Amino acid sequence: MSQQFDSLIIGEVAQDTNVDYDGTTIQAVGGAVYYSGFAAANIGHKIAVLPKADTTQIDMTAAFAGAPNVTVFPVHSKTSFVTKNVYHTPDRERRTSTVDSVIEPYKTSEVPDIDAKIWHLAGLVGGDITDEMIPFAAQRAMVAIDVQTMLRCVENGGMVYHDWAAKKEMLPYIRFLKTDAAEAEILTGTSDRAAAAKMMYDWGTKEILITHNSEVLVYDGKEIYTCPIKARNLSGRTGRGDTTFACYINERLTQDIPTALKTATALVSLKMETPGPYMGTRADLDAYIKAFY
Repeated sequence: MSQQFDSLIIGEVAQDTNVDYDGTTIQAVGGAVYYSGFAAANIGHKIAVLPKADTTQIDMTAAFAGAPNVTVFPVHSKTSFVTKNVYHTPDRERRTSTVDSVIEPYKTSEVPDIDAKIWHLAGLVGGDITDEMIPFAAQRAMVAIDVQTMLRCVENGGMVYHDWAAKKEMLPYIRFLKTDAAEAEILTGTSDRAAAAKMMYDWGTKEILITHNSEVLVYDGKEIYTCPIKARNLSGRTGRGDTTFACYINERLTQDIPTALKTATALVSLKMETPGPYMGTRADLDAYIKAFY
């Protein structure tokens, strides 16, 4: 009898160098799988992660040691995702990212037989997770995808965004789709987040979550829901979208949209006040919701 997980998160860990606007430099493990895994597990969800990197360079089990509810299934790649983020302003809204190397793409054959209700595809750049992974995942679980893995491309060491060529073919397989406001505009051509969500729904996705620095929006084909971000500072901005999405989709297994949205928005607000992944507990989150929501 295999273990039952709430979600399986597929995506590489990043070896990040973050340079703050004042010159402070921090070496960190990062990546969507990292922030997502901690966020969902530390509020009580049972999470499996399939991180990919050069296993001779990084101990991925140790990287997730602070999240006891995470089970790690490391995948070896000859190369790791190595990146540098330089933030230009105190609010960390403007950054320059350079990429030194990327992983070998995930293959469907690398995914172990894991019983999870959701497969959360959380790559970092185009090519990490191929389009073929999406129908493969949809045969086995509800599919959640952070669309950054399809839009962000490495060109000349820099990060640029391009539309996802196969979006209309692939979106019908996807139960939960996450974009930020800029990515939603790339996909749909409109900066109106509600209109963008409706277009993506019309293309076949069942539930769309769009993050913005002021609020999080969800659309399910019937109603637009929003919840405000209430962080008291932004020192832990890195990983905010991953934190929001991972919390939201796992909460949705048992909660309605408004409840899951409030929980996810509160969690990211709390997480943003401290650098690194969410290391608190469910009780810390509940106290924060009581105080601010």
